This record gives sequence, C-alpha cells and structure tokens, in this order.
Amino acid sequence: MDMESIRTIEDVIAALKDKTEFERDVYVATFKIPKGKISTYKRIAEKVGRPKAYRAVANALHKNPLSPVVPCHRVVGSDGSFGGDEKGADWRRSMVQKEGINIEKGKVKISKEILY
Repeated sequence: MDMESIRTIEDVIAALKDKTEFERDVYVATFKIPKGKISTYKRIAEKVGRPKAYRAVANALHKNPLSPVVPCHRVVGSDGSFGGDEKGADWRRSMVQKEGINIEKGKVKISKEILY
C-alpha cells in the first residue's frame, strides 16, 4: 500500500498489520489529529487506554512508518517541546508552524484552542 492511498482509519490499520496492537492504536489516534491542532504523548496514551504509557507512545511515534500521513509531527511533550534528535525536532517544529501552530522559544504554545 502506497502512502497516497492511505485515507481512512481502515487504510492505516491495513498498512500496519505487522505492528503491535498498541502501535496500531497509537498510529490511529495520531492519524485523527487534524491539521492546525496538536496533542501530547500523554494525551495519546490516555486516548489508547494506557495513561502511563506516554514514553511508549513517544517510542512508537519515533518509529512511525507512515509519516507524514500519520502526523506524528503534531504530537509534542506536555510542555510543548519537540523531543528526539535535533534534526527531527526541527523538522516537526517547521511542519506544525506551516500548519499555523504558534511556536515560542522553540516550543508549542499549548492552548485549549489547538489541543486535540
């Protein structure tokens, strides 16, 4: 399945049949984040029913095989920071800025209006 053909949750699940149930749940929850919104690793962990698994969420998203279709760039730390290596963090920061998200001092300025 090529990236252009992934349009629905069912497509995401089909493309990830080799992943664990947890990883699929994380990718599906992330797929649902609309353009112009952000979420946090903690919120994704809560959405998949594993509220303490925010580090595992970050690890799964670090290996995201469907980026940017599954928009892992829209998931940040609870303080608005972009984790991971500097190059990856810079890419994610520029992607959310292009989508209209406000960045202050290198972090997302989290507000109820943009939080998904």
